[in-house]
Amino acid sequence: MGGGSRALSLSSLCATTLAAARAPAPFLAPAHRGLLPLRLAAAMSSSSSCPAPAASGDAAAPAPAPAPSNAIDFLTLCYRLKTTKRAGWVKRGVQAPESVADHMYRMGVMALVAADLPGVNRDRCVKMAIVHDIAEAIVGDITPSDNVPKEEKSRMEKEALDHMCELLGGGPRAQEIRELWMEYENNASLEAKVVKDFDKIEMILQALEYEKEQGRDLEEFFQSTAGKFQTDIGKAWAAEIASRRKPK
Repeated sequence: MGGGSRALSLSSLCATTLAAARAPAPFLAPAHRGLLPLRLAAAMSSSSSCPAPAASGDAAAPAPAPAPSNAIDFLTLCYRLKTTKRAGWVKRGVQAPESVADHMYRMGVMALVAADLPGVNRDRCVKMAIVHDIAEAIVGDITPSDNVPKEEKSRMEKEALDHMCELLGGGPRAQEIRELWMEYENNASLEAKVVKDFDKIEMILQALEYEKEQGRDLEEFFQSTAGKFQTDIGKAWAAEIASRRKPK
């Protein structure tokens, strides 16, 4: 892994990150939530080592689960998804805005209740929905108004994801999370296209709800998604939401 001084530094960073995640109040700065250090768990050699793989001839053997210490460390970090508010709403002064976890949860429900679509694995869509923004536990919710180039945002999130998978201990569960995230990021499958549409659908549905509850005009969120839906279900649900808005 490298020299002892580097190991100590990375271990300290990981301990600081996990301690902060356990804090009762959000600790991400409002801008990018600080774009926090991403070297989360590189030094946790004892708790982050991958479980021993199943014997090559034993195809029926269950996939090894993360060690309890890895699982709880990973889930503790995921707590930050519950306390990180969606930045677009914060910047528009929405009262009590939803968290990243709120957003991903309803996307998962969307995938669960959607009609079966030809060639689309619904279970994979549910999993992708609850993984697609998981790197925001580290980097926060970066929006276009933050002026972070798309390539840099992707790099930061990929690095964060890699460290979260290391924190989970590697192995098949971490690999599945990584594959789902990359598939979504690259828009590389029918499932990714459906979930990307659900991402936009959830946003405009939330915008509609804030408009009704708080008397706000959030037209810009509807305009930002106009003409960008890739699937028939995305287009149909977007049209239904638009039909429920009051005429301006």
